[in-house]
Amino acid sequence: MASTVLATSPSSPPAATRAFDDSIHPYARRVFLGVVLAGLTYAGVSVMIDTQQVGETLELGVFLFLGLALLIALGFEFVNGFHDTANAVATVIYTNALPANVAVIWSGFFNFLGVMLSSGAVAYSIITLLPVELILNVGSGAGFAMIFALLFAAVIWNLATWYVGLPNSSSHTLIGSVLGVGLANQMLTRGTGGTSGVDWSQASKVLTGLWMAPLIGFGAAALLLLVLRHIARKPTLMTPPEGDATPPRGIRALLIFTCTAVSFSHGSNDGQKGMGLIMLILIGCAPTAYALNRTLPASETPAFVRSVADTGATLIRHGARPVAPVLARDVLKQSLMRRQVLNGATYGAVITVSQDLAQRVASYGSLGKVPASAASNIRNDMYLVLDATRMITKTPGNGLTDREKTVLTDYQKRLESGTRYIPLWVKVAVALALGLGTMVGWKRIVVTVGERIGKQHMTYGMGASAELVAAGTILAADRFALPVSTTHILSSGVAGASVASGFGLQRRTLLQLAAAWLLTLPVAMLLSGLLYWMLLALVRAGGF
Repeated sequence: MASTVLATSPSSPPAATRAFDDSIHPYARRVFLGVVLAGLTYAGVSVMIDTQQVGETLELGVFLFLGLALLIALGFEFVNGFHDTANAVATVIYTNALPANVAVIWSGFFNFLGVMLSSGAVAYSIITLLPVELILNVGSGAGFAMIFALLFAAVIWNLATWYVGLPNSSSHTLIGSVLGVGLANQMLTRGTGGTSGVDWSQASKVLTGLWMAPLIGFGAAALLLLVLRHIARKPTLMTPPEGDATPPRGIRALLIFTCTAVSFSHGSNDGQKGMGLIMLILIGCAPTAYALNRTLPASETPAFVRSVADTGATLIRHGARPVAPVLARDVLKQSLMRRQVLNGATYGAVITVSQDLAQRVASYGSLGKVPASAASNIRNDMYLVLDATRMITKTPGNGLTDREKTVLTDYQKRLESGTRYIPLWVKVAVALALGLGTMVGWKRIVVTVGERIGKQHMTYGMGASAELVAAGTILAADRFALPVSTTHILSSGVAGASVASGFGLQRRTLLQLAAAWLLTLPVAMLLSGLLYWMLLALVRAGGF
């Protein structure tokens, strides 16, 4: 059983009455498998329809390879689901607000809903950490070696920490895997024109959310519990449940609401990471259908052309030098490689490539009418210009006025809308994988969160405080397109609430959680770097 995974501390609280081992109705398994098969079928049919609509025919080998890559990416989201579901259901189970089986189904549904209603802003935030040339050539052997390496590394570490019952962060693991691939690429391509490996300015932004999460969870949950105690003045709120008695009606509604909020926010943030990876796979295997957002209407084209002209005029006022078309793309790649603006040359290269983009898109009428032969090149040019203009706006002392920054920001948004989008079927597939994953393997982590952090049994107020903080923090992170760790926020929130209640913490579990937090990044980086090196060697040996 899950409770034997970690040694029991002498001060461990008695286990709540939990129906962890209730038998599962035979029809439930059939429904589960039926939904899995329906989701996979829907994804496969959608790929065929999307490619046929743009006249792209996938060979059987490419289609099978695409299917394998999508299965692995969806497998990551599935593992993410059952690894992280304890963040939402542990509190309602240990306060008897919901039976265990009902709680995981409830959580799974709202994880699904969170993915479906997500903005997609977080989907590409982690991908921007990857080396430029691997993103531009994601359909190459090196590009697929990158994707498989980071996915395998993330799944391996998630499964390992789940097996020993540690609430490790899937976001933390994935970011470590991405950084490992970037550093490995830097070492393997040194002296051969490779990029600098990792965009550390973007990495620092992403990593900030990870190290801040435990502090926010601990401090905010402790403070919220003290506020609840002062305002509510209900002894029941600060009392552990007696036996299998359910909480009073109002408190029970609060606990179910917090479980719902964490489930929804977890889906809205974590689900997007899988979407971004799946889009990389699709762009590599079927660039004609997925390299560009072909759903943009033709009415957007004149506005895009005007935005190109406004951006060009802005950069000319700030010393742009003319750059020949044959050199412009190399200038942008070199600028992105060094992570710095190359005086007026970068400005001039942005203008040259942008004008070429505007001319080509205008000649086709819309992105939806771009022929197969031109789709990948247009996407790559849009990607180069997007990252270059972002670098320009972030460069200190660029002399840009607020109005000029607005002009560049508007251009960036138009470039993003043309390259960074999520088809509906991708959202559905990820939502199903994450939602169904919450219903499998959840017991191990639930026991750790519910029994082995505080020295006394969880009270209603502790559970509500920890989950309100987790939900609020994650939803705020969505607003700023930041990937954050539900696990770090929730587990540290439980610890903070326990301290505020005067119960104290279990030293052994805290050390294990701290070790997992400290080891995740280096271990994931090492795993993904080694896997990338091995897969890249196989790709080169096979001549791909």
